[in-house]
Amino acid sequence: MADADAPAPLPDHAGHRARLRARLLGGDVEGMADYELVEYLLALAIPRRDTKPLAKALLREFGSLAQLVSADPESLRRVEGMGDTAIAALKIVQAASLRMLKGEFREKPLLSSWDSLLDWLRADMGPIDVERVRVLYLNARNMLIRDELVSEGSIDQSAIYVREVIKRALELGAAAIILVHNHPSGSPEPSRQDIAITRDIAEAAAKLGIVVHDHIIIGGSEYRSLRAHGLL
Repeated sequence: MADADAPAPLPDHAGHRARLRARLLGGDVEGMADYELVEYLLALAIPRRDTKPLAKALLREFGSLAQLVSADPESLRRVEGMGDTAIAALKIVQAASLRMLKGEFREKPLLSSWDSLLDWLRADMGPIDVERVRVLYLNARNMLIRDELVSEGSIDQSAIYVREVIKRALELGAAAIILVHNHPSGSPEPSRQDIAITRDIAEAAAKLGIVVHDHIIIGGSEYRSLRAHGLL
């Protein structure tokens, strides 16, 4: 497999890249195709290579821009031409995007920043292909104390342990929690098990004065709120 980070005697693509740069700086981002954005990003990481074919190959492989920047490094490395520098360029885009989204609610009560929270969760969890369960622990002002990954399962199942969730809430002095997990199938519809475990946690938490605000299920770009659907 070729190392994308190694220099090679390739044709000069300065003119084409200059046109892409001019479009970016001129505010024509909406008019640019996804592959053009990826192409220019990769060109910054691999300056002596024509990155258009690689950009198109990556989008074909991963299906969308969101799934591409969310892909794990090992999956990216399997695409011919992707070395560590190019992979790092994609991952910094993901990290910056998630940090900006999280900044929209980090210093505010979550319940008053609900749309921003959902945008962040969909961007972070929607593209991944393994089921993960997270718990957001909140203080009495409903501000985020801790965001913790509590379980990572197979492609179709993941476990939430009621005792461990409640124990951690007590350790952190949390007044409320929000449960979050993703469905790699792309469907956010809650299963009977999802509903049952949510009610078990809510019942155990209530005995200790801890509120379970919601259980949010992410499926691709969609979500379901158990609270909104009367299931909590």
